[in-house]
Amino acid sequence: MSVAGDDGEPWLYLDDPDPDPEPESVVEETPVADDLPDKEEEAEAPTESTDEEAPVELEADVAAELVADGVHSFGWPLKGMDCPDCAMKAARAVNRQAGVVECQISPTDGWVKVDLDLGAANLSRTSGILSSLGHDPDVPWHQLKGVSQIGLQDRHGVERGALKRLLLTAPGVLHVRFEGERLLLQHAELSLEMYGEMEQALERMTGRSPILVEIQPDRLESDQLRLLGAAITVPLLLLVLLLQFSGAPALLVSAVGMIGVVLGGWRMFLEAVASLRNLVLGFQVLTSLAVIGAAVLGHWPEALTVVLLEALSGHLESSALLQARRAMQGGLDRLPRLARVLPSPEGKKSSPASISVTSPGTSLSMAAPTGAAHEPDEVPIELVQVGDLVEVRSGELVPVDGEIVEGIGSLDRAPLTGESIPVRVTVGDEIEAGLVLRRGPVVMRTNAVGDQTRLSGLIDKVHTFRDTTPRLQGAVELFTLVWVPVVLVGGALAALLMGNVMVMLLLWVVACPCALLLAAPVPHAMALTNAAHNGLVARGGDVLERVARIDLALLDKTGTLTRGEPKLVEVISAPGQRRERILRLAAGIEERSNHAYAATVRQRAAEESLKPMKVTGISDEQAGVSGRLKAKQVRFGRDDWIVSLGIEVPELLEAAALEARVAGRGLSLLTEDDTAIALFVFEHDDLRDGADEMVAELRRQGIAVELLSGDSQSAVEALGERLGIEADSCRGEISPEGKAIWVQRRSHARRTLMAGDGFNDAAALAAADVGVAVGSGEQVNLDAADVLIPSEDPRQLSSLVRLSRRTRMIVLANILLSFLVTVTLVVSVLDGWHASLALGVFVHEASALLVLLNGIWLADAGMSRLGMLGGLFVSLWNDAREAFGKLWQQRLASIR
Repeated sequence: MSVAGDDGEPWLYLDDPDPDPEPESVVEETPVADDLPDKEEEAEAPTESTDEEAPVELEADVAAELVADGVHSFGWPLKGMDCPDCAMKAARAVNRQAGVVECQISPTDGWVKVDLDLGAANLSRTSGILSSLGHDPDVPWHQLKGVSQIGLQDRHGVERGALKRLLLTAPGVLHVRFEGERLLLQHAELSLEMYGEMEQALERMTGRSPILVEIQPDRLESDQLRLLGAAITVPLLLLVLLLQFSGAPALLVSAVGMIGVVLGGWRMFLEAVASLRNLVLGFQVLTSLAVIGAAVLGHWPEALTVVLLEALSGHLESSALLQARRAMQGGLDRLPRLARVLPSPEGKKSSPASISVTSPGTSLSMAAPTGAAHEPDEVPIELVQVGDLVEVRSGELVPVDGEIVEGIGSLDRAPLTGESIPVRVTVGDEIEAGLVLRRGPVVMRTNAVGDQTRLSGLIDKVHTFRDTTPRLQGAVELFTLVWVPVVLVGGALAALLMGNVMVMLLLWVVACPCALLLAAPVPHAMALTNAAHNGLVARGGDVLERVARIDLALLDKTGTLTRGEPKLVEVISAPGQRRERILRLAAGIEERSNHAYAATVRQRAAEESLKPMKVTGISDEQAGVSGRLKAKQVRFGRDDWIVSLGIEVPELLEAAALEARVAGRGLSLLTEDDTAIALFVFEHDDLRDGADEMVAELRRQGIAVELLSGDSQSAVEALGERLGIEADSCRGEISPEGKAIWVQRRSHARRTLMAGDGFNDAAALAAADVGVAVGSGEQVNLDAADVLIPSEDPRQLSSLVRLSRRTRMIVLANILLSFLVTVTLVVSVLDGWHASLALGVFVHEASALLVLLNGIWLADAGMSRLGMLGGLFVSLWNDAREAFGKLWQQRLASIR
């Protein structure tokens, strides 16, 4: 131990010579107070230790100095958040606290987001409320290295409790714990700015730059204590049954039963008390009342069984939600935290020399690597700037959006586009953050970082839409708001009328609509995430409900079903003309043109290794281009423009033009002086791969298909024939306004889906019951759409319908099951079919677990419901072993 300080100010800490000590190591040396006065002691004379006022005042003064003013946003994952009703009540309890601007809790992600005025409250208070309700932070513990508890107490002249309260005032700190001489803390996920605030606060408290090391705490967590309580309840329950069977004295049975209820239900009772203190009437309150009532009536086996079932079912439900959330992450929620930044061309590093990081297992402050100039540095993603050169190696996640400047690779674009096969990427190609580079390496120049990346935007959309409450779920929640008070009051009335308190206790437990509240959110969240993993982003569960009910799909032709890129299908030469010369001349006159036909002609010439002729004086005309080939005037353009110039068109070319026009194809004539020498026929409707399969799949699902386009009616009908769509379902020569009017008219009698990709489709997308933006899309198009399909694979549309209908089937089955179970249990209690509290709790919890498993099944993990259930019990066994192992280690440590 040593005493040191900045600017002559002393402070006390434990020496830490070992750079990587074992987390469990505890320094045995007892710190002693230094004779030198602390900073606070210089301001006022020291007081006797018996005076408790000075430490309190000192704590308030230091805390006031550390507070960062203003409203800031914080977020962190929660344990035990497995129900929309729990999320709503917990958020309501937090929102009642002074200084809380807004609290939002996502039951699907298990994540809390709090906007807090740090001048009026600290974050630890908010986290304490959630923990008291059974929702501890699901974040790692960190040890504050090189600092002792006693040393800090002596430094500030405060007692243990006051020191803990002082540490909790640091911005971003959620919980503080003392284990021996170790100081442990949990913190929320913070921005770099707020991380700096927390770092400065801890530095002023401890007198040194804080170093946090992630560790596994020795103390048992609340979920482990609950599991141990359930395990202890089992032998005590068996003992109570044996004592009752053997005719043991009632006092002995009550004593054993009381021990089991207290030990097994301690956590449940604490959460029930916290719920009442925060004006929250949760399931823990109802179950606790039922257990207490059964104990008062002397029904000890019933009371112990309820305690056991509540602990086990709660753990199983939490494990099931954890499995669901893991399935919800996969391809999307995996933006990397580090990037390998290369030196700039001038040899300077792109990253600063000193950085603050939030990655698990690293310190708050650390120096950036100072390797050789040619070696890349791995730095936090927040420190990468636009223009930095980033290296990505085989098998790694791309950390930023950017353009490849060196190397060739293979990129898995499935999270963005749903493409199952990796695509080849090379210099000049754009690649996005969060995707996997299957083969590399490549060097890229950064164009966007963090929240500005394309995938981050999609992730934000998925999270936002996943927590949007569908109308169906809103109706369920409205029902429960009426149902629960009715049951509470009705149960008391029934007990009075029937003269049986057990009826009231049973009704309070079995009528709690947990399964009903889980019936829709979990399947919707799983389906939205499943869709996102396959390149589909839907605006919430309501959209899935509407998609499941559509019976008419209206599809824009160009860009949605076709590539929108012309394809040269035929070159017809006039008599006496050679095809090679015609292609060379056409490529020469179109050499500098940006027209789509020009690119197609140049590409065909290049494919046939034909060198373009040298055409001079090239200029754009009304519907084509013109130039001079030596002394001859040459033109290449639309057939009606050529005819309007009085140029002669041979009969062969006229006949071919008429035939192509009827087929809906594009035409261009090549002329030399006053005669047309060739006809170029273009196919506009180059079908996208899978377009025909998509149309056939929609029809198999009972959905009619109509085709809309601004192209000629003959062209639209020709494409419809290729796709198997009848001529009377094809609408050509229709304006953007006409599309919107037609979709609106069709929506009066049908449930419609409109899919389009261009700016001119935005109004039609908004008019349909469901609007789908296909491809990258225009921004106005995306704003009007309910679903975004970033890929250009039309089959994604039929996949969306199939997933939506499967989701709706599971949601309806869940609601029906939950409702029937709840009503059946209530009726059975009132009618006297059963009076078993344990049976009621078992059926109630089993229905909630089955609803969860039904929802998880949408993840397409390749596992049956029975397999999932078996996996949950294996997880339960492993968690119990871990809890007992930790308890045994604690016991051994205390003996030593």
